[in-house]
Amino acid sequence: MNAPLTVVTGGSRGIGAAVSRRLVADGHDVVIGYRSDASAAQAVATELSRSGRTVMAVRADTTDEQAVIDLFGAAAEIGIISGVVNNAGSARAVGRLADNDIETIRADLDVNLIGVITCCKYAVAAMTESGGSIVNISSAAATLGSPGMYVHYAAAKAAVDTLTVGLSKEVAAQNIRVNAVAPGIIETDFHRDRQRPQRMASSIPIGRPGVPDEIAGAVSWLLSDDARYATGTVIRVAGGM
Repeated sequence: MNAPLTVVTGGSRGIGAAVSRRLVADGHDVVIGYRSDASAAQAVATELSRSGRTVMAVRADTTDEQAVIDLFGAAAEIGIISGVVNNAGSARAVGRLADNDIETIRADLDVNLIGVITCCKYAVAAMTESGGSIVNISSAAATLGSPGMYVHYAAAKAAVDTLTVGLSKEVAAQNIRVNAVAPGIIETDFHRDRQRPQRMASSIPIGRPGVPDEIAGAVSWLLSDDARYATGTVIRVAGGM
């Protein structure tokens, strides 16, 4: 039996790297999509290849449709794509909405929403014949709003939740499942202020920020046969937020 083949965007660091590691440990072959840090992506791919699984890093800016096409084309050369994790994200515009410029906000929206839609489009095309599972990485911000931090990011993630529900119904008859995981405050370098997760600990009911591995487990479950009856759902992994 062939190993499942999963594409992970933004897979070179943070949550994406943790997801890639967990999937390899759970028997997946993995294609790591990355935008700019080739050395980090290749380091993760080299590390994970030692397990005997096929792991490849492919440069792919998810805001570029041709790059997404090429990413899925490279994955298809390995085998039949059975899973896609849309993890690539951006929050370059930080602070109050009125204090940020629209072009930076637009660039964030392009990654956080249009990039996810683009990857979903080509994931569905790749899975039309044999089925598969798509997991979108959302955020607890989708329901909290993130005032004073990045309300536009929260709005994009709310749209990702809606996309997840709608697309799951659209493709269910093709044996394609679409779900999402909504992390809370996670200790990664996604935060411009690296101390923010610890500073926010008192606002988290469980008393601490999460770590990437705690998100990876939820993603792996959604991609597994154990979740074969789950579609159109958003799993919140946010310490009670």
